[in-house]
Amino acid sequence: MGKLDGKVAVITGATSGMALAGAKLFAQEGAYVFITGRRQDALDDAVQHIGRNVTGVLGDAANLDDLDRLFATVEQQKGAIDVLWASAGVGAQSKLGEITEEHFDAAFSLNARGTLFTVQKALPLFNDGGSIFMTGSNASLRGFPDWSVYAASKAVLPAFARVWVAELRDRRIRVNVLTPGQVSSPMMEEVMTDEMKAQFESVIPRRAMGRPEEIASVALFLASDDSSYVNGMELVADGGATVI
Repeated sequence: MGKLDGKVAVITGATSGMALAGAKLFAQEGAYVFITGRRQDALDDAVQHIGRNVTGVLGDAANLDDLDRLFATVEQQKGAIDVLWASAGVGAQSKLGEITEEHFDAAFSLNARGTLFTVQKALPLFNDGGSIFMTGSNASLRGFPDWSVYAASKAVLPAFARVWVAELRDRRIRVNVLTPGQVSSPMMEEVMTDEMKAQFESVIPRRAMGRPEEIASVALFLASDDSSYVNGMELVADGGATVI
C-alpha cells in the first residue's frame, strides 16, 4: 500500500525541481495528482515524467482566474482535495538601493498573494482531515545579501500557517510550511553564478546542495498520515545551513 492511496493532491508550480519530484513521488504512493505550470511545453513534459495518475492544468498561481480554472478542473474530475502543496514561487536578487516596484510586486504577487488565494480557493473542495503545506525558504531565516524582497515574501507563510491552523481546527485540516534550503533545481540554476553556488555550499555542513528528491521525501511526510501530529510548523530541510 502507498502512503497516499486514494488521495487527491494538488501541487502548484510543479513542472520542475522539488515540486515535480514531489508530484512523481505522490503518484507513486497512490495519489491522483493535479499539477500546474505557466508553460504548456513544460507542463506536458512534467505530466509525461510523472507518468500516471496525473492531470496538468495550465495556469499562473498569481492569476485568480487561473486558480478558479484549476479548482474547477479538480472538482469536475475528482470532486475533492486531500492534499494541497502550494509550491509556485519566484525568486530573484536585488540589493537595497536597487529594488524596483516591478521586482517587489513580482515576488509578493506570487509568493504571498498567490499562495494565500491558492489555499483559500481550494478550501471549498477540501476533505476534513486534509493537509495543506506551502513552500517557504531558508532565505527568510538568514540574512543573505541581495535577497531581502524574496526573503520577506516567504517570511509571511509561517504567519499564514499559524492563523489558519486556528481557523481550520474544527475541520482538522493541518497547515504547515516546508522550508528548503539551497536545492539544485532549474530555478536556482537560472539565478546562481558559480561564485554564489560555492558560497551557498560553504554554509551547508555536508558542503553540497540538496536534491529535489530529498525535499520530495519531506513533502510526502507532510502530505501523509505520518505527520498527523505536525500542525502549524515550519519544517526546515536545509542540511543544517541555518543552525551553524
